[in-house]
Amino acid sequence: MSDLMRTQKSLSQTNLRKKRKAVDGFLYGLMIAASVTVAVALVGIIVYILYQSAGMLNIDTVFGTAGDNFLPMIVSTFLTVLVSLTLALPIGIMTAIYLNEYARKSGPSRYLGLAVDTLAGIPSIVYGLFGLLLFVRILGLGQSIIAGGLTLSIMILPVIIRTTEEALKTVPNSFREGSLSLGATKFQTIRYAVLPPALPGMLTAAILAAGRVVGESAPVLLTVGIARHLPRSIFEPGRTLTIHLYHLTKEAINPDDFALAFTAAAVLIILILIINTAVKLIGASLGQTGENVD
Repeated sequence: MSDLMRTQKSLSQTNLRKKRKAVDGFLYGLMIAASVTVAVALVGIIVYILYQSAGMLNIDTVFGTAGDNFLPMIVSTFLTVLVSLTLALPIGIMTAIYLNEYARKSGPSRYLGLAVDTLAGIPSIVYGLFGLLLFVRILGLGQSIIAGGLTLSIMILPVIIRTTEEALKTVPNSFREGSLSLGATKFQTIRYAVLPPALPGMLTAAILAAGRVVGESAPVLLTVGIARHLPRSIFEPGRTLTIHLYHLTKEAINPDDFALAFTAAAVLIILILIINTAVKLIGASLGQTGENVD
């Protein structure tokens, strides 16, 4: 009787393992399918846009001397991203460090976390109205790249703070404990033991923030403006590629107009790839510098 029970138990366990293996295989297949879907969607969008703009995507159209080239929009977009990240990254990273390293589960951290989540839920048009009132009118900056950069820097703070905070949480506590046990101060522990492992996550925060700045239209329209001239400084108005793309699609009547709009979209995608690559290279160089210093 006992042998029969052991046999039945062994068969039951074998069947259970087969079922678990089948479920794991099915879920693994779903994850692979989802990953392939995302990759195919990205490649499909890029290929379609490049195909539609194939006849007009050339050096003369992008950087030529004609009045309809994209150089002023490229410069305006790049300056807007640069100003926004320059202002938002230090504040966002320092806030994330405070929340994760100094004020864990304290009263100030709860209120500050609520403020960050509230900022993340505010529509972009509200940021645009705020920037129009404060930076453009009250502070007298007018419609300019600096006014748009100040507005967008506030808007991307939640992305930078939360992404950096999650990156800091991935660093094992043993790194902190080991550094402190060797006599390092709290700041030295954060500088040399916490930030280097969290650097990839911080770079992801910068890339996500840059992508949101490039893709915004409402706050940029209200604060940066729609001027098509080449900006000579950040205190002048401009027109980003997103706003230019909006105007091209709104005024498109002939097939050539749509081709020009797709060309602007292609230039926008290429610019995003360049910005992301530049951020990655900067992060890699900083990581190598940190390793050399250590």
